Amino acid sequence: MRLMSLRASLLWVNLVAITTHAAEPTITLRDAVMRATTEAGTVQLAGARTEQSTDRVDQARAALLPSVTGSASLGQRTFNLKAQGFPLPPTAPDVIGPIDNLDARVRITQTLVDVPAWQRWRAAGLGAAASRADLAAATETAAQMTALAWLRAARATALVEARRQDLALAIELLRLAREQHAAGVSPAIDTTRASTQAVASRAALLVAENQRDRARLDLARTLGLGAGTHFVPADTLSESLATTRAPLDVEAAVALARVTRPELASEQARTDRARLERRATSLERLPRLDAAADWGLSGQHTSDWKDTRSVAVGLSWPVFDGARREARLAEQGAALREAEVRARDVEDQVRAEVEAALLDLDSGHEQVVVALDRLRLADEEVAQASERFRNGVAGNIEVINAQLSLLRARDAEIDARFAVAAARVALARATGVAREIQ
Repeated sequence: MRLMSLRASLLWVNLVAITTHAAEPTITLRDAVMRATTEAGTVQLAGARTEQSTDRVDQARAALLPSVTGSASLGQRTFNLKAQGFPLPPTAPDVIGPIDNLDARVRITQTLVDVPAWQRWRAAGLGAAASRADLAAATETAAQMTALAWLRAARATALVEARRQDLALAIELLRLAREQHAAGVSPAIDTTRASTQAVASRAALLVAENQRDRARLDLARTLGLGAGTHFVPADTLSESLATTRAPLDVEAAVALARVTRPELASEQARTDRARLERRATSLERLPRLDAAADWGLSGQHTSDWKDTRSVAVGLSWPVFDGARREARLAEQGAALREAEVRARDVEDQVRAEVEAALLDLDSGHEQVVVALDRLRLADEEVAQASERFRNGVAGNIEVINAQLSLLRARDAEIDARFAVAAARVALARATGVAREIQ
C-alpha cells in the first residue's frame, strides 16, 4: 500500500507539472533580456533622468538666445508739484492730475558676448551625455539581472526534474527491497531504509518545487510584470546558453570594454563637465556685452498714441565679488579631481571585472567536465550496488549511499552548467554587451 501511495504521488506530481507547464507562457533567455531593456523599472527611471538632463541643456542655451517680452499698462496718477523740489508760482496748484497713461510695447534683449554662459551650455551638453551613458548602464545592468534571474529559474526547474528522477529511483529501489524481503534474502530493515529514502526524496521534491516557484516570481519581478503574471524558462541549461560576442582573451575583452562600457563614457563626460564648469567660472572675469531694444505706443488715450522706442548696448565688467568666485573655483577644482579619480577607478574596476569573469568561465568549464564524470560514475555505482543487493551479496545500505551520491552528482552537474552560464553573463556585462545575451 505504501508503494502504491508513493507511485500515485509521483504520477500526480508529473500531471500537475505538465498542466502547469502547458498553462504558463514560456520565455527564452534572449526574449527576457530584450524585455528587461525596455520594461525594467531601473531603465525607465534612468530614461526619465535622461530627459531631465536634456531639458537642462535647453535651459542653459536659453541664456544665449534672444528674449522677447510684451507689456501693456493703463494707469492714472496725480502729482504733488511741491514735492518735486523746484519753486512754483503762487498761483500754481499743489496737486495736478489725475493724468491718464496708456502704454503698450515689445522689448527684445540679446546677449552679444557672454563666454561663461556658452561654456555652461557646453557643460550641460556633457551632463546630458553622462545621463545617456547612465541610461545605457542601467540597461546593461537590467539585462544582467534578468539573465541571472532567468538562469536561476532554469536551474530551479532542472533541480525539480532531478528530484523527480531521485523519487522515481527511490520508488524503484523500494520495490526491489520489498521483493528481496519477500524472497527472504534481506531483512526488514532494508525495506525500512528504502521507504525512508523514498519519503525523503518526496520531501526534497516539494522543497525544489517551492524554490522553482519562487525563482519564477523573482524572474517576473525583474521583468517588471504585475502580480500573478510570470513566465517559465523555455530553454534548459545547455552548453551554448548566454553566449555573446565577448572575446575570451583578456586583452581583447578589455579593449572591447573600453569602447562599449557605458560607465567609462559616463565618467569621462562627468570629468569633462567638471572641467568646463570650472572654466566657465574662471571666465566670469571677462566683460559681458548685451543689447536691448523696445518699441511701443504711449499716450493718455488710444486716440493720441505715439510711437516710442529705445535702443541700448550695455557692457558690464565684474571687478570684485567678495572673493566668491575664487572660492567657487577652489570647490570646482576639488570636484574635478574627484571626477578624475572616479574615472580611473572605474577603468580599473572594468578590467578587474573582465578578468574575474574569464576566471569564473574557465573554472565553470572545468567543473562541467568533472561533474559529468562524477554523474557517470554515480550512475554506475547505483547500478552495481543494486545488482549486489539483488544478488544478496550486500545490504541496501550500499544502494542508499549510492543513491545519495547520484543525487549530489546531479546537483553538481546542474550547478556547473549554471556556473558557466552565469560566468558568460558576467563577462557580457563586464565588456558592455549584456544586451546581446541569447
